[in-house]
Amino acid sequence: MLLLAPTLPAVAASARIKDVVDIEGVRENQLVGYGLVVGLNGTGDSLNNAPFTKQSLQSMLERLGVNTAGENVRTANVAAVMVTANLPPFATQGSRMDVTVSALGDADSLQGGTLLVTPLLGADGEVYAIAQGSVSINGFKAEGDAATIISGVPTTGRISSGALIEREIEFALGAQHSLRLALRNPDLTTSRRIALAINDFIGVPTATPENPATVRITLPKGFNGNIVDLLTDIEQLMVQTDQTAKIVIDENSGIIVMGKDVRVSSVAVAQSNLTVTIAETPEVVQPEPFSNGVTAVEPNTDLDVMQSDTALAVVNESVTLQELVDGLNALGIAPRDLIAILQAIKATGALQAEIEVL
Repeated sequence: MLLLAPTLPAVAASARIKDVVDIEGVRENQLVGYGLVVGLNGTGDSLNNAPFTKQSLQSMLERLGVNTAGENVRTANVAAVMVTANLPPFATQGSRMDVTVSALGDADSLQGGTLLVTPLLGADGEVYAIAQGSVSINGFKAEGDAATIISGVPTTGRISSGALIEREIEFALGAQHSLRLALRNPDLTTSRRIALAINDFIGVPTATPENPATVRITLPKGFNGNIVDLLTDIEQLMVQTDQTAKIVIDENSGIIVMGKDVRVSSVAVAQSNLTVTIAETPEVVQPEPFSNGVTAVEPNTDLDVMQSDTALAVVNESVTLQELVDGLNALGIAPRDLIAILQAIKATGALQAEIEVL
């Protein structure tokens, strides 16, 4: 169980505008491609189980002038892979980017393999980059006749600077006269504070909060520069961010994270632990000598039920997050019980916060 609670008095958090917003049009684009990795040491696809690998291998050889039609190709040194990458914003033609290579068939490992020329396509079907190079993996697999050791994921790897960008995505940021700032954590108060900070800095109405997630900025008349200069001037401004009261619970790991604005109305909490212990001690019964009996096993079960009660505790109204955590910890509540108690308090309407279960 992990409880994150402030140990200092709650103060408003301040952050730079560039750390809390994204700029309209400045974004990555996902690319994907299908290719072949060769040079594997017998850890590639089984061509009988991966017909797409066999077809791709034959097609590639035919393009290189090698006719394998009708031949029974048998090799375990080739693997079909999916190649993925994120095209950075404003990436120029001729620059490079990293790619991720993932096995598509039943290959055991991509260690030592080399990716052949693979076109990377965007959502519009156009080729934006070409990938090729030696695959670097973080995992490994070693096996013998009676044991196998696998560390990490040997069927996934990366090629650093493995893709050459062939096509640019046109977006003339400097030519824009108006664009939007998208808040990464939408909030009405934060949106308005960002607009006020920008307008106070520029001196004229430049920013307008449109909704909790969007602030529109317009290049003011007489400004000495373009929209890039304006963004450069305002992205370092500090604003006090706000957020809704929220409790995030990960039931799988038992982690609970509470925001500083969580408040609780007056409520009484009691918790009881019930422990049931079951022990099996079977007994072997032997028959009398020269009798017709047989050896048998008789079951013997010991049951023990233990219940521990906790006194009713009162949580006062409008306590702070630190006081709430201290009060719940003082009850000696187990991690799973604490999650259930928070959900029960929310059900009564006494918890002034939103609960999000991951």
